[in-house]
Amino acid sequence: MQTSGTAFPDSPFNGIAFTGCAMQAAASPSPGGPSSHAHDHAGARRREVVVNGTRIRTVDIHAHCAVPAAMALVKHPLEAPGLLMTDTSVRLAAMDAQGIDVEALSINPFWYRAERDVAAELIELQNEALAEFCHENPERFVGFATAALQHPDLAAQQVEHAVRQLGFRGVGVGGSVAGLELADPKFHPFWAKCEELGVLVFLHPQGTRELEPSGRLGGSGLLTNTIGNPLETTIALSHLIFEGTLDRFPGLKICAAHGGGFLPSYANRSDAVIRTFPNRVGPLPKKNPTAYLRDGQLFFDTIVFTPEALRHLIAETGAGQIMIGTDYPFPWTSTEVDLVLNTPGLSNDERIAILGGTAAKLLGL
Repeated sequence: MQTSGTAFPDSPFNGIAFTGCAMQAAASPSPGGPSSHAHDHAGARRREVVVNGTRIRTVDIHAHCAVPAAMALVKHPLEAPGLLMTDTSVRLAAMDAQGIDVEALSINPFWYRAERDVAAELIELQNEALAEFCHENPERFVGFATAALQHPDLAAQQVEHAVRQLGFRGVGVGGSVAGLELADPKFHPFWAKCEELGVLVFLHPQGTRELEPSGRLGGSGLLTNTIGNPLETTIALSHLIFEGTLDRFPGLKICAAHGGGFLPSYANRSDAVIRTFPNRVGPLPKKNPTAYLRDGQLFFDTIVFTPEALRHLIAETGAGQIMIGTDYPFPWTSTEVDLVLNTPGLSNDERIAILGGTAAKLLGL
């Protein structure tokens, strides 16, 4: 496993770089419950997660990376240039400390306004680099392919190539595409291809930039992120439900970041609006909106911060729809394993599924 130097010293794609920082080791689980052990791995202590006496493989569905050569094509700067990594040692140390065995790497879209030729070159370079990196580090990393959704026919071709030629089992998307909703019929060719190939789609928001000029998200609190990111996810999922996208493509499987935004916390209002204003909602989805949270098309990560919040998310969606996420390298959390181990009321099988079993099945690990 390569852990130092440029990720692909001989690659024409100029490698992959991580934007990250060291995180604190995860806290120990409570006595008498699921447990963890640690042993020396590559010179560092690696936490092993054990449930019901069995060592399990944990999978982090939400972790970020970047390919600098791809960003250079559109002169997109690193969000945190000082955190640029030329090796994976810090990331692996954080994973080992937290008890994360595998990270599913995604890249937040910055290319949705690129012209077709540039977008084609950018995605080819980016997917090749990410695929090569994961191929060289298969025990610790798996990748979500990228696609130029602003050109839906091209995006469908890119997903097909990524799956059939590069071995990807998932693709990442933003919460909107240059101002268009993911539910826009323009994107049907992309969704059709994802359904055909059976890939997991990881949906990560880009914020609600259309609100920023109004100043509503200004002031204290970093509201462009604190509220804006989960709000965009909420809007995106709501449109996918109400505009019939999930009905049109029933085989789609989408994992929404940050616990699905605000939708799972108040999805019953979406059911209620159909009862309250049936003539104003528009064409009705085939099921109550809350049913889409539970029926196998939508999945969610665990970035909700407290056992009570996770308990509520599971109550609204089902334990089988949840996967751990850390948002690495952004230091929102470093204790997702413990969050799952310490949330009351879960069975051992449910803990195993959330910690890695569901992600492993969806990503074909």
